[in-house]
Formats: sequence, structure tokens, C-alpha cells
Amino acid sequence: MTGVRRARQETLRETRREIDDFLRIGAVQVAELDLGDGTDAAEEAAAVLRPGPGSPPVSSGAVFVLVRRAGLPVGTLLGQVPEGADPTRVLAGLARELPREAPPEPWPAPPSASVVVATRERADQLARALDSLLAQDHPDFEIVVVDNAPVTGETRELVERKYGERVRYVCEPVPGLAVAHNRGLAVVRGEVVAFTDDDVVADPRWLTELTAPFAADPHLGCATGLILPARLRTPAQVLLESHGGFAKGFVPRTYDPEHPPADEPLFPFTAGRFGSGANMAFRTAVLRTVGGFDPATGAGTRARGGDDLYGFVRVLAQGQRLRYTPRALVWHHHRETWRDLETQAYGYGAGLTAYLTAILVNRPALLPALLARVPGGLAHARRLTAVRATGEGESAGAVAVAVGAPGGHDSRTHPWPRRLARLQRRGMLYGPVGYLRARRALRAAGVEAR
Repeated sequence: MTGVRRARQETLRETRREIDDFLRIGAVQVAELDLGDGTDAAEEAAAVLRPGPGSPPVSSGAVFVLVRRAGLPVGTLLGQVPEGADPTRVLAGLARELPREAPPEPWPAPPSASVVVATRERADQLARALDSLLAQDHPDFEIVVVDNAPVTGETRELVERKYGERVRYVCEPVPGLAVAHNRGLAVVRGEVVAFTDDDVVADPRWLTELTAPFAADPHLGCATGLILPARLRTPAQVLLESHGGFAKGFVPRTYDPEHPPADEPLFPFTAGRFGSGANMAFRTAVLRTVGGFDPATGAGTRARGGDDLYGFVRVLAQGQRLRYTPRALVWHHHRETWRDLETQAYGYGAGLTAYLTAILVNRPALLPALLARVPGGLAHARRLTAVRATGEGESAGAVAVAVGAPGGHDSRTHPWPRRLARLQRRGMLYGPVGYLRARRALRAAGVEAR
């Protein structure tokens, strides 16, 4: 018992040290820099620097920058603007180090679309998201707000007072993100249904870029897009983004179950590589055919998460393709505190194994394929929950870029705390139990589990 007590005390001391280091992380400004569509020599002169959504004008100090060419996202960088220097000139000079890709082929006209936003008692954030969604350049879309297990009438009042007929309001009394998404799926009219969160700001071309691939590929069942931080004001936000955040890079990619990717030995079970629920769309008929999302997964249930991953795998298992398109951008408001990160780490671990459990419960025919990938899956789980070290050899005042990093900005300038890695592993152990408990809770509420 003495050894156990000592180990616990050492773990507590280590966690205190990690929190002390965490609290010393400084804020980073967020901005976007459009280099226009000129030649390399003309880019600095043509560059336009804008603060990120809700951010003040850029000044001296550390700046996280989304770089655009001709309005399209092409990369990110982390730059340092010296005191008294022109931020546009400094950052445009750094941005020229990003590789220049061939201009993308234009998409055909996008199909009709519906946007579903599930929310619960966050009217202020919801208003910000809805304002950005109503500014989309998509030619034919609707917005549906699903009020999930509301306690007050604030969300209904906001939608009816401020947005009138431009936004449809639907109430879903049973708690759970997947339940809310299924409620939205049941009422939408668009050929494609897109899902995003109430804590995002959508780029004006987000919906067009996310849905146009469906017009180009009749076998496309799902599309995901790029998620970048709306602000990096707190240590929690900076720590998360320095380890990649939610970004999946700036290279478009199509995942085809007929031709499994050679570099994805766990395909399709590493669904987190495909994208995230804050920026995803499905062909409506396909998602309805597979039964939508498993209501026993997702935030607001005892499973804690995994609803988006479940949807990705179900669509791929149906023989449909999935495309990641970085031109479809939303800015996400990351969680702000250490406690938020603890909750998030545990929830991610739980959601991962909960969705795998859901897949096997609902599609037992996939069990042999999953078992064949167990050795690689265990190695993947160890990497997923490992303590990620800081980057090496990054020069101050220069572009911080790690090879193969999500979004090209996974600079790892701050160590990933062991406390968070341990919580994610605990969540992974809990996930199957949480999923089964969530199914029981749904049956008690009279909701049919998938």
C-alpha cells in the first residue's frame, strides 16, 4: 500500500507541475492573410491581412495565420511579428515559404442543401453561428436548428425573434447529439445535409465547397472539411492547436472502400482521420438509408461522443465514398480551460471505443474485419494517447512547421500533459460500458436504439 500511495503522490505532483507549465502558455493572435492570385513577386504587395473571427487587428507578437490564395485556404503558419514592424509585410514574407500548388479545378454547381445545427442553452453562440450561415453563397439551402432537451425557451425565442422564416426551429426533448442530428435529418429537404456546431463561424463559401463534390461524384456519400481555431486566447486553446487541433491538412483526399488506402491499415475504423462532426455533410438519402446516427452515441449521452465517427464508417461500409475538402472551412471556438481539456480528453477516448462498439452491435458482419485490424489498432491507440513531445529545432520568429503535421501547424511548442493522455486511455476503457448504458437509457426513454 505504501508503494501505491507513493505512486499516487508522485502522479499528483506531476499533474501540478503540468498545470503550472500549462498556465504559463501565452496567447496567440489569429488572422487570415490573402495573397491574391498574382506571382510570387507580387504577393507581398497584394497581400491583405485580416483578423480572425471576433479578433482585434493584428499587432506585434505571435500570430497564427491562415494563408489564402485567390480566397482559397492553402496553409497555415505560426509567425512572430516584431515590435513596431508591419504585420502584413512580415507575415506575407513568411507565407511565401509555403508551397504553391496548382489551382484546383472548379466544382459544378452544388446540389440543394440543408444545414442542421444542434444546440442546447447557448443562444449567444448560436446567434454568431447562424449569422455566418445565413451569409453563405450557396444558391439553394435551408437552416434547421434542433433545440436539444431545452431547459429554457431562449433558443426558440432567439430563432423566432431574430431569424423568423429564414431558420426553422425544431425541438428534440431526448438529450444527445446523435438524437438531435437524427431529428434534423428527419425534417430536412435538401439533397445534401450538412452538420455543424453552434460554436463555429462558417466561411462564406463553406457550404458551397462542402456540398459541390456531391454533384461531381454520384457515389460520394459523405464530405468533411477544414476546422481552424477562431481564437487562441487561453492556454487550453493554444495547447490543443499546437498539437494539431481539429485540422486534417490542406490536401484534398477521397476515401474509397473499393480501393482502401495503403497508408491507412485500419481503414475504415480510424474514422477520426476523416474529419469531425463540426464540419461534415452527407447525401441525405444515403444517411437515411443507413439509419442516421446511433442515438446512443454523441455528446449528451453516457457514451460521451463518437456519433460522427459512426456516421462516417456506416456510409463507407455501405460502399459510398468519403471526401475531405479543405476548401470548406469553419472557424471553431475551442474549449477555454484546463478542466475543459480534461473533459474533452476523456470524452474523446470514450467516444472512440463507444463508436466501435456501436458499429459491432449494429453491423456484426464487420467483426472479422475489425479483429483483423486489432494489432494495428492497439498500436494506433498507444500513439493516440501517447505524450506528444515538443518540436525540435524551430527558429524563433520564423515559420513553425512540423513535417506531416495536420494543417502544417502542428508545431508542438508545448508538451502534451501526461494527465490528459491518462484520461484519454481511461475514457477508451469506459467507452463500451458507456455505450451500453446509453442504450439502456434510450430504451427507458422510449427511443429505439439502432
